[in-house]
Amino acid sequence: MNASSGTGLPRRVHVGYALGSLATGAFGTVPGLVLLPYLTDTLGVAAGVAALLVLLPKAWDVLVNPVVGRISDRTRSRWGPRRPYLLLGGVALAVLFAVMFAGPVGTGTDAGWYVAVTFLAAATAFALFQVPYVAMPAELTADYQERTHLMTWRIAVLAVAILVSGAVAPMVVDAGGSGLPGHRWMGLFVGVLILVGAVGVFLGTRDVPVGTVGESEPTLRAQLAVVAGNRPFRLLLACFVIQSAGTATVLAGVNYFVEQVLDDAGTGTTLVFAAFVGPALLVMPLWSRIGARTGKLRAFVLASLVFAVGAFALVAAPVLPYPSPYLVVVVIGCGYAGLQVFAFAMLPDCIAYDTARTGRRQAGVFTGVWTAGETLGLAFGPGIYGLVLQLFGYVSSDTGTAAAQSDTARLGVLLGFTVLPAVLVGLPLLLLRRYDLTPDRLAEAESAA
Repeated sequence: MNASSGTGLPRRVHVGYALGSLATGAFGTVPGLVLLPYLTDTLGVAAGVAALLVLLPKAWDVLVNPVVGRISDRTRSRWGPRRPYLLLGGVALAVLFAVMFAGPVGTGTDAGWYVAVTFLAAATAFALFQVPYVAMPAELTADYQERTHLMTWRIAVLAVAILVSGAVAPMVVDAGGSGLPGHRWMGLFVGVLILVGAVGVFLGTRDVPVGTVGESEPTLRAQLAVVAGNRPFRLLLACFVIQSAGTATVLAGVNYFVEQVLDDAGTGTTLVFAAFVGPALLVMPLWSRIGARTGKLRAFVLASLVFAVGAFALVAAPVLPYPSPYLVVVVIGCGYAGLQVFAFAMLPDCIAYDTARTGRRQAGVFTGVWTAGETLGLAFGPGIYGLVLQLFGYVSSDTGTAAAQSDTARLGVLLGFTVLPAVLVGLPLLLLRRYDLTPDRLAEAESAA
């Protein structure tokens, strides 16, 4: 079933698999970064309503993702059980993303609902791509450390995708004339990036055996019961869902933070985003070495604490001299890189442990539940941030430029970008006190299988 059983995967497989992160990174980043400001400051939708319009389509994936996982688990094709969905879901996602920002409706509530409906369709296509994509590492290799190497490549490309899509997308909006025209050009740009990633991973993994249909629980309900009985997975998932909401509040708040707190609306968004994501490319090898020395769990906790402490420190941004706020964001970005690497490196271990424990292959269902949880967290981030803006009296605009805000509204912008993500990333670490899936325990389970 595995392409590797303790031996290293070819470099082309690392690169080919990692290319899929162009798609996941772009769709995971750009809506969280621009959709809420697009609704409040271009379409004129009230912040509270905009929060719901962003949240509900993503929440739909909580129902869809486990179903997609079960379908891919049971798929038989000459391309394997996962790869057909990489192409189908990826192409559909690219088209739908561009359509989302090309609505025939002008501004106001009707335009907001158009965005919500097309976002729902795009989220469904994303589930069709993401779930099989995340399921593949558990089947590409059985080696504990090799999964970390595979995830290091993936997160490195993910960082590039996030940096390019997140930093360039606002620039494309400005170059395209801002407002509605600029967002249409931005949607097309990101759609092309998603397409490149989807086709790249499909072709890059074409020669690798990624598993065949094996014995699994007869019903989705039975499979979900098995997932719930896997304690290491359950604890890791709960922690990561809450942390995803925390990182998503940072993405959702970048534009607001730059304009209302730093008063740097020109290049500030690109600078903050580059400071948040750029360090990942430099610290990824360091995190990999730390994980090899201390273990994945301890490295994951350390990375999360770096993120949380940095976010708390950023609350002082209004009184910090330039460029200190950007340097603090660099620290937060270093923590973000580590928690992404180790969460996704620990996930295949949990799946492999279940396979060894039960003798049943259910990677798709596990990753379906995982991505559903991650998607819910990423949806709650902008949703919570939008509600914070509403509570603190943020004023919406339909001109393409943010309206003048009160001191109270600016305080909400600041707290939602700093204290809120710090709490959401730091507190769930308490859940991992009972996480006990060590390399030795996993090896024992696999040898006994």
